[in-house]
Amino acid sequence: MSYKHLTHEERFTIATLLSKKYPQSKIAEIIRRHPSTVSRELKRNTHANCTYESDRATQKAQLRASQATCRASRISPENWEYVDDKLTSEQWSPEEISGKMKKEGLQAISHETIYRRLWADKKSGGSLHKHLRHKIGNYRKRDSPRERRGRIPGQRCISTRPPEIENRTRCGDCEMDTVIGLPSGPVLVTIVDRRSRRTLLAKATDKSANAVSTAILKALGPYRKHTHTLTFDNGKEFAMHQLIDEILQTTSYFAHPYHSWERGLNENTNGPSASISPNEPTSATSPTNKFTKYKKNSTTGPENALAGTHHMRYS
Repeated sequence: MSYKHLTHEERFTIATLLSKKYPQSKIAEIIRRHPSTVSRELKRNTHANCTYESDRATQKAQLRASQATCRASRISPENWEYVDDKLTSEQWSPEEISGKMKKEGLQAISHETIYRRLWADKKSGGSLHKHLRHKIGNYRKRDSPRERRGRIPGQRCISTRPPEIENRTRCGDCEMDTVIGLPSGPVLVTIVDRRSRRTLLAKATDKSANAVSTAILKALGPYRKHTHTLTFDNGKEFAMHQLIDEILQTTSYFAHPYHSWERGLNENTNGPSASISPNEPTSATSPTNKFTKYKKNSTTGPENALAGTHHMRYS
C-alpha cells in the first residue's frame, strides 16, 4: 500500500483529540493511521510554543512540499544530460560524476540525488540503472541509524585513521572488498593500495569469514613487512580481521555502515574487477589466485589519480 499524506481534515482531528488529552496511539487508531505517522506529524509541525494547530500544520507541510519541488526543478536538463552521458557512455559511478561536475564548475548535483533519480527511473520502467557497476537495490537514506547486519567485534572506526592514510603519503595502506559471483560460489577479494593504486585480486572459495581471511593472508603474505593498515566495509566476511592483523602485523579499520564512498578508491576498482568472474576456472592458469586482468577503461576514469601506476613501491 502506498503512503498518503495526511489531509487537512485528519490534522484537524489530531488537533482536536490532542486538546482532549488523547494519547498518540489512540489518535492513530481513530484516524486509522500508523502511530509513527502521528508521531512524525507532531514532530514536524508542532509550533515552537509546543502547540499543534491544524491550519498551521497544513501550511508548513505544503511549504515543505513546494520547496522540495523547487529543489528538483533547479537541476537543468543540460546537467541531467551530462549525467546520463557519463553514466551510459563511460560507465562512471554517481560519485565520480558528482565529483567531476564539481571540479569542472558545473551545477552541483550530489551522488545521492543521482541515485534517487536512477531509482525513480527504475521504478518507472527505465533502464538507466542498468549502466551502474553494481545492481541498484532499495533506496536507503545514508543517515539512517539502523544497521541490520549486526556488529563485528573489535572494530576500529575509519574516522580514527591517522593523517598519513588520508593524505596517501605512503604505500601499504589498503582498502578491500569482495565481488560476488554465483550465490554460495567463490568470490573475488579486491585489495587496493591507496597511494600506488596497485590492485590485487584474490580468489576465495566462498564468502565466509574463514575463506575470505585465508585469501587475504595468501595475497598479502609476500608484502607483510610493507603493509601497514587495512580498511574494510561492514561485511561479515571480514569478521576475522583481528586474526589478519595478528598475522600480518597490520591495523584494521571499518567504514561506517552504508558509507561506501568512504572507500571510494576500492569501490571504483570493484567495477572493472567485476569483469573477472570468480566462478571461472582460474587455478590452472593462475595458481597464486591473483589476477591482473583489468577492463580497458579501468585506467581512464577520473578516480585514477596516478594514471598508469599499477605497481607497488614501498618505502
